[in-house]
Amino acid sequence: MWIGLLIAISITMTIAYDYAYFSLFLAFFIGNIKNKAGFFTLYSVNLGASFLTVNYGFIKQSSLLLSQFPFVFISLMASILLPISTYNKNKREQLEGELESANKRLDDLVKMEERQRIARDLHDTLGQKLSLIGLKTDLAKRLIRKNPDQAIIELNELRQTASTALKEVRDMVTTMRGTQLVDELFRAEQILKAASIQFILHGSPKLQETSQLNENVLGMCLKEAVTNVVKHSQASVCTITIEETPSHNVLTVQDNGLGIERTRKQDRRGTGILGMKERLEFVNGCIDIKTGSERQGTAVIIHVPKLVRKPMKEDEE
Repeated sequence: MWIGLLIAISITMTIAYDYAYFSLFLAFFIGNIKNKAGFFTLYSVNLGASFLTVNYGFIKQSSLLLSQFPFVFISLMASILLPISTYNKNKREQLEGELESANKRLDDLVKMEERQRIARDLHDTLGQKLSLIGLKTDLAKRLIRKNPDQAIIELNELRQTASTALKEVRDMVTTMRGTQLVDELFRAEQILKAASIQFILHGSPKLQETSQLNENVLGMCLKEAVTNVVKHSQASVCTITIEETPSHNVLTVQDNGLGIERTRKQDRRGTGILGMKERLEFVNGCIDIKTGSERQGTAVIIHVPKLVRKPMKEDEE
């Protein structure tokens, strides 16, 4: 209704005052209509009305309208193109918003499916063996006095079952997609720069002959160590050194901050060292921490084997 009223005003102003430019405002307004049928209907009505009234003015030989012919022509061309351009722009933005929303929903579905897959794999991998471990434990408890030799056999089988389960879990984690050390170093550099800490790297982050699982653990330990530097050390420089030996990768995170003893006194919650130790134990790695007096900083030295060692068989002990 209101656009119809504006079209009537545009026709009146063109006929009565030779002012043919009001259609430009209408063209922009109509271009923002989201309903497709309403857009094309009002677009056609506005365009037809503008052409008819301008032609009527030329037929009447209006001197003012004739003198403005170049501008009137440009106005008519804009009335043709502007609504289409605005409508397409709004439609594209709407589709982009819907696409972004669909991508987010798809990401959520992928994450949910991945969680369910991991849960199924863990259940299939560990469920049977953990049940077997429980049964053998109960059996060994009953036999330990009645038949010690048989109890020792059951305990040896129990240990072998646990080693097999651990190996299967490691193999399953290895097949999962993980973060490479190169990516973690890039994020570490960004975090340190954001904290106004100078970042220095020695060595190549592209590890050779290293399993994905061990590289993931090394990257997670690097993330934790850098987080500790940013949160607790009050350092100005952080140096990361990567060294390779035939059997191990050695990662050193050195800062020139307060030192770990001062840090522990200021933050009773700890600095994540326990979490790094737990991750490293899973792949037979180790961590060494060296710290000096105030302003000499802390060096966190992480040793990770290139490959996960296979569990020893009972007959090889």
